[in-house]
Amino acid sequence: MAQVLEFRLPDLGEGLTEAEIVRWLVAVGDVVAVDQPVVEVETAKAMVEVPCPYGGVVTARFGEEGTELPVGSPLLTVAVGGDAPASGGADEGSGNVLVGYGTGAPPARRRRVRTSPAAPVRSAAEPRSDGGSPAAARSVAAPSGALGATRTAGAETAAPERTDARDLVDARALTDTLDRRNAGAPTTGPVPVISPLVRRLARENGLDLRELTGSGPEGLILRADVEHALRSPVAPAQPQALDGLRAPAAPAVTAPHASTSPSATAPAAGTRVPLRGIRGAVADKLSRSRHEIPDATCWVDADATELLAARAAMNAAGGPKISLLALLARICTAALARHPELNSTVDTQAREIVRLDHVHLGFAAQTERGLVVPVVRDAHTRDAQSLSAEFARLTEAARTGTLTPADLTGGTFTLNNYGVFGVDGSTPIINHPEAAMLGVGRIIPKPWVHQGELAVRQVVQLSLTFDHRVCDGGTAGGFLRYVADCVEQPAVLLRSL
Repeated sequence: MAQVLEFRLPDLGEGLTEAEIVRWLVAVGDVVAVDQPVVEVETAKAMVEVPCPYGGVVTARFGEEGTELPVGSPLLTVAVGGDAPASGGADEGSGNVLVGYGTGAPPARRRRVRTSPAAPVRSAAEPRSDGGSPAAARSVAAPSGALGATRTAGAETAAPERTDARDLVDARALTDTLDRRNAGAPTTGPVPVISPLVRRLARENGLDLRELTGSGPEGLILRADVEHALRSPVAPAQPQALDGLRAPAAPAVTAPHASTSPSATAPAAGTRVPLRGIRGAVADKLSRSRHEIPDATCWVDADATELLAARAAMNAAGGPKISLLALLARICTAALARHPELNSTVDTQAREIVRLDHVHLGFAAQTERGLVVPVVRDAHTRDAQSLSAEFARLTEAARTGTLTPADLTGGTFTLNNYGVFGVDGSTPIINHPEAAMLGVGRIIPKPWVHQGELAVRQVVQLSLTFDHRVCDGGTAGGFLRYVADCVEQPAVLLRSL
């Protein structure tokens, strides 16, 4: 007999907690091989094709294109073994490793059930308070065909039968919870939360996650649920009575003495744009940076006339063209070698500053999907030509939306050329968990005193935002002054080559 295995959205790494289904690559009834891509998803960092670790027949898909799913949510079910024409059995290992699943036989997993507002999530294998056996609970919660001896799973019957079984488990779980509450016993069990960000947000605001009703799949508590609870002035709704049982009454909540006019309580009118995907990731990261990092900014104007002349001479000599961004990046790596405090991160748990050995240089790039920060690995080992080539490759990948999560993570210092937007200056927000960011404005002709005389020169404003925990103003000023000196007199850079 065929066995139905459920494949859930795996952890795609780097703290990603959700992904949006962009395109299904298989349909119900299709035969899939081990490690065959089955769905294309968009995370906050990149587009990713997700391979399935099982080989068999697709019996169900969960989520339409455009749906956003949390990590751990069901993606699809596959019938393997028995008569299923799979290219790999259930005991075959997957060679394509993503965080959360990979090589080796699929491990046994506890089933997660949808919860009511009062019911905790509980594995079907845990003992029941009504005397039911774990085996009986498993027989209720298992999908059709999973036990092998009862019935064969089919694409047209698997989803409805599993929904009915979970409804039965929900009813039993709620009954048990109300029994324990009426008896004065505390409610225990795992909380249906996957995202560590959601847990931290609730913990920092003193919110008990067990009192929330999740709006995600199977009762999963999302960040929006926590934020809604923090904004709400009233207590969560009490569960309805079930089979003659009555939930205990909630303590009265006194409304604040404030205006109760519709204008004071009604949500603001206007177009609402969900903070999701790249926009949501940028919002979270920048908010965390401003919340955790005590930043400061210093800036200086520099005469870039000689730097532009040096670049023109390099490109006139033949060979691959050297970009201005590559020259600025080479200056940055030389400055970081002299001031390594700015190529570091802060370990808040250990209360230590970690100075990093390698410079992985990020650079801000604006795309149609939003702001992304690709990372040039080991920038300190590259010359201007190599940096130009890598900047060009990553910029093209950003334009076409083909950047991988590896291309967008691991940076230690960021270079932000906001001059392309036609602005002179800015106070950049540090790309957490880095310690500094160099901003470069537009280069324009300005009156400048050169060699004792007033002249028109190509002037640029440079700004450095730094984490004041890793260094003081003297170090930050020394770094920025060295960068400005190299911009004004590129020959200064020769001393560090």
